[in-house]
Order: sequence, then C-alpha cells, then structure tokens
Amino acid sequence: MRKIPFVKMDGLGNDFMIIDERKKSYKLTAENIVRLANRKTGVGFDQMIILRKPSDPKLHAAKMVIFNADGSSAGACGNGARCVGKLLLDEKKAQSLKIEAPHDRVLEVFKGEQITVNMGKPKTAWNDIPLAKSTDTLSVMGIVDDLPLPVAVNVGNPHAVFFVKEVMSLDITKFGPIIENHEMFPERTNVEFAEILAPDHIRMRVWERGAGVTAACGTGASATLVAAVRKGLSNREAKIEMDGGTLTISWTWEGDVLMTGDTNMAFEGTAFL
Repeated sequence: MRKIPFVKMDGLGNDFMIIDERKKSYKLTAENIVRLANRKTGVGFDQMIILRKPSDPKLHAAKMVIFNADGSSAGACGNGARCVGKLLLDEKKAQSLKIEAPHDRVLEVFKGEQITVNMGKPKTAWNDIPLAKSTDTLSVMGIVDDLPLPVAVNVGNPHAVFFVKEVMSLDITKFGPIIENHEMFPERTNVEFAEILAPDHIRMRVWERGAGVTAACGTGASATLVAAVRKGLSNREAKIEMDGGTLTISWTWEGDVLMTGDTNMAFEGTAFL
C-alpha cells in the first residue's frame, strides 16, 4: 500500500487535491486519480494538481500538471493556479513568482490581499479553441436549439459561453453534458452560462469538462469576461459571481487576463493506494 501525502485547497469552493512530486514521484494512473476523486471513498476534488520540478528552477518555482476528476488531463486551471501559487509564495516568502503550466504556458502569480494570477492571452480563432470546423467564434451555430448561440474562447482550455436570462433557473445539468461532448468540440469543452447584471457584474454558473457542476471555475470566469467584452456586454474588468463566490477578472489592454480572488487551505493528509 502506497502513502500519498497531499494538501487540500479550494478557490471559492472549486477544490483541489495538491500532490508535491518535486522530490518523489508517485506515478499515479488515471484509475488512481478517479479513485482519489471519489467524495465518499476517496479524498474528493474537482481537479488534482501535481507539482513537479520546473525545467529551469531559476525562472520558475514549479511545474503544474492538472487532472480532472474523471482522470483526464486538463490544460488549465485558474483557481488551481491561485491555490498552488499561494502555497509556493508562502514557501518561498515571495511576492510574485512564475509557474510552468500545460501546453508550454507560464503563469505569473502575485500576492496581495488576495491572490492574482496572470492567465496570459486568450485565443479566439476557431482552430485555437479548437472547433471541428471554421465558424464565427462569437456565434457558434448548431449547438443547442433551446439556448442562444455561444461564444467560444480558449484560455488554456476550451470554453463555450452562453449569455442567458435568469441563469439561476436554468437546468445546467441538462445542457452541460450535451454541450461538453458536442461534436463541434473535438477536445470536449467547459460550459459557462452567464447573465449580465451590470457592465461590471456577471452572474455565472459552470459545467466543467471532466468534472460536471462545480462551485466555481477560474478559467470559466476568465472566458466569460472575454466573451462578454467581445460581445460588447461588459467592461474589461468585472466581478464574476459564481455559486462559490466572486472573482475579479480583468482583460488588460495589453491582452492578458488577470484573475483575483480568495484561496482557502482546508487540510493536509495522507491518501492510501
């Protein structure tokens, strides 16, 4: 039986099992991850984040590898990056640092009253999402007849953002899995349902790829703000209110998306496999 030490953290209820492999590899399989993700017989989490040695320790504090609760790999996780950033900032007694992320991305994290992560520049071209065929990413046709046309955005992972009325009354468990697995999204997609309350306030609910309904989603909040700005529905900075709490998302004129919010340390423990 193997013992796996971990830290459990969350960003607005979007929760993570964080495993440090910078000194020792635990060689977890997809089956191991699914078992640990079980909220009754395992640890329970939306995503598992594994910290590994960076390719250049002089430039980066760690390398972050992300897995969904279903064992599939994830390309990005904004709340997870903020949680990992909090751990590393405290460990190194730093005010800012850089983390290697999937797809050769580098995320910079800053410490203030809350934790901010620079998610980099979003992608909006159809083949960068990616979509199955060339189409207008501001109005992706043929997804769900009962909903408005979504906006497609990639912020390290693919997103389909639907702007709706009365988002709280929408059955996202009905639409989420259909959209996630739609043929237009060859890598599947995260799904956001958003209601514009004011130019600086958006209410959002999320169906995460590989995780289902989650209390919050950092990349989803980022994608929603980018989609709203592209549609002319919001300011370049807005509060994105989710079931688990609120993030401040800014899309700078230089093109970077900044995400700011709280993090929470739940507990440390040891899992057995």
